[in-house]
Amino acid sequence: MNIKKIFRGLEGVVVDNTKLSEVNGEIGQLTYMGYDIDEIVKCQFEEVCYLFLYGKLPNINEFNEFNILLKSKRFISNRIIDFIKDASSNTHPMSVLRTSISMLSSELNGLGSIKKDDLINNAIDLIAKTSTICAIICRSKLKKEIIHPNEELNHSENFLNMVFDKPKAMGNAFNTALILHIDHGFNASTFTSRVVASTLSDIVSSVTAAVGSLKGPLHGGANVSVMKMLLEIENLENVEKWLNNALAKKEKIMGFGHRVYKVIDPRAKHLKIMSHEWGKLTNNTKWFEISDLLEKLVYDKKKLYPNVDFYSASTYYSMGFPFDTYTLIFALARIVGWSSHIIEQLTNNRIIRPKAHYIGGYGKKFIPLKER
Repeated sequence: MNIKKIFRGLEGVVVDNTKLSEVNGEIGQLTYMGYDIDEIVKCQFEEVCYLFLYGKLPNINEFNEFNILLKSKRFISNRIIDFIKDASSNTHPMSVLRTSISMLSSELNGLGSIKKDDLINNAIDLIAKTSTICAIICRSKLKKEIIHPNEELNHSENFLNMVFDKPKAMGNAFNTALILHIDHGFNASTFTSRVVASTLSDIVSSVTAAVGSLKGPLHGGANVSVMKMLLEIENLENVEKWLNNALAKKEKIMGFGHRVYKVIDPRAKHLKIMSHEWGKLTNNTKWFEISDLLEKLVYDKKKLYPNVDFYSASTYYSMGFPFDTYTLIFALARIVGWSSHIIEQLTNNRIIRPKAHYIGGYGKKFIPLKER
């Protein structure tokens, strides 16, 4: 087979249309269904969920009805709760999430259907229940008693209440963080979900595969690596020395650079503000100050900009999340994007089956086992 050019990692390859989001790396713009990210962060998380599932922002009646429905779907079975409590002490949080979502297969209705209404209903179930699963995993990592969902609270407040037992203080900031992570084009986990969906597998299988993809340190796990890096630097005085040493060893500086963005990641701008605000609220701006100086020095020395993972690390650390749970926060937001992409894929489906360039050779002489 004559292949003129191989696009490793599918870089630059357009494989389908999407109405859901666009990443413009040249100008640093992220668009959700026609709305610039700088505008859409003014919404509540539930509004943006509705936008992705139904194709428009809700009016007040639609918003209220959707809220009631989403809240009613939060509860999960005791068997999943027991599994989380048992597994969380010695298993990676994303592995616990992956198995927990897979266990939902017996608790959702109409999984074999590809009718849009059935897919949307299951997507709402998954959005609500994934938040509950992630909150219980976080709570278990904090070694505290489980707090069950509260239907009086909105999505962000309920999650924070389940994790920290204090919903109001962090609600607005966390709402913004979730919106920023909802979708981002055909990234690795989203593309994974579409590949699985294209085989006409069910939405739970597609999302479970996406969670496995997000777990990787080059994707959703990168913000954990950022926080480990900041903890290693430890003090503001160590930043430049640490960076020079890392660059001399040709080590990757976590949280910088992006496959698509040639300028600063627009999500990072919002998370930088949040990192600073949460440092002030907790009377500990050290992690923000280290991050801010590191950002300046990395740009001076390497002309690299921070990505979404960089300031999310110090933000979540200041909020009090155990740093190995950061990717869970990514997942409980991205479940909206995954579900919407699965629905979009199935609306006009064609199984995803790219070609590969074979380099394994030809004409080898077969030798029977006894003669080798």
